[in-house]
Amino acid sequence: MQKTGKYQESPRDLILWDEGDIGSPTIRGEDVYLKPGGRVSLQWLTACKEERALTADMMDRIADLSNLTTALRQVVKNGGSAGIDGMTVTKLKEWFNHNWQELQSSLLEGSYTPSGVRGVRIRKPKGGYRQLGIPNCKDRLVQQATSQVLSRRYEPIFSTNSYGFRPGCNAHQALLQASEYVAEGYNHVVDLDLEKFFDKVNHDRLMWLLGTRIGDRRVLGLIGKFLRSGIMQDGLMSQRFQGTPQGSPLSPILSNIVLDELDKELEVRGHRFVRYADDQIILVRSEEAVNRVHKSITDFIENRMLLKVNRVKSRVCHPSELNFLGYTISGGGKLGISRESLDRFKQKLRRITRRNRGISLDQVLQD
Repeated sequence: MQKTGKYQESPRDLILWDEGDIGSPTIRGEDVYLKPGGRVSLQWLTACKEERALTADMMDRIADLSNLTTALRQVVKNGGSAGIDGMTVTKLKEWFNHNWQELQSSLLEGSYTPSGVRGVRIRKPKGGYRQLGIPNCKDRLVQQATSQVLSRRYEPIFSTNSYGFRPGCNAHQALLQASEYVAEGYNHVVDLDLEKFFDKVNHDRLMWLLGTRIGDRRVLGLIGKFLRSGIMQDGLMSQRFQGTPQGSPLSPILSNIVLDELDKELEVRGHRFVRYADDQIILVRSEEAVNRVHKSITDFIENRMLLKVNRVKSRVCHPSELNFLGYTISGGGKLGISRESLDRFKQKLRRITRRNRGISLDQVLQD
């Protein structure tokens, strides 16, 4: 038995998937996205051409004064630390009032050049560090303006099962969707962990993905500059050849663009899945199928998307063994706090209430 999976403006609209062997596509005629020989379908090429024509003037929208002003308000609202130039968001408002025309011209001419980012490492709860990149306030303003325009083009085509970094979506909705799938009988889970996803994004592949939908070379050039801008860590500036460090306004939309390719692949295959940023679970009915899905999706991520799956942390499990966004899912789809989250909470509570802190009881209660 075969079924056809489709999604909007997909480069794989007419690939058929055999339910008996989820990992192997049956290709029909010329309706091919990307075979080993590299051919693509005429339908997909036509769709790309039309979309690029609609976005040929995208930089004009990014540099529009109303869009820049909206971006300024958002950057000021978000606050945050200064970048390597020391400018604060408070000073950014004054700078913008005097320099918006010059900024607008540099964007329209394609001459805007971002500065490097300030690297910051924060410790993860399970060990190791998360690399953050703090751009200068001026670069944050440009990135926010770019993100706003990109979102208007990409939000309508993103998967409804993607909940991270999206307007109107949150982690609670992702958890409720996962619990509904479990309640429907999808009791076997592929728990995917992408190894240092934000640090490992392949720049060339990301730029190719953007180029299939964006026809304005100025925008592609600007995003390329942001991706390649150096990162200053411990007083030393180093060049970046991969990754989109967390901490910049542009990183969330770019990460969703990258991972939307995986979302669409899962939709074509007819899988139930939930994704929040780079946290992703796939839910299936049978133990036999879950192992096949785990292998085939891992191959897709590593060989097609050029990302790395963490073989140690990725696994096949039951919903009750999950730690998805801090929760586990028991029989019938009931949500509960995961053991890891509960242990972290207890450790924090012990630190706050230890007797040798030397503070008043009122301060302990407030903490």
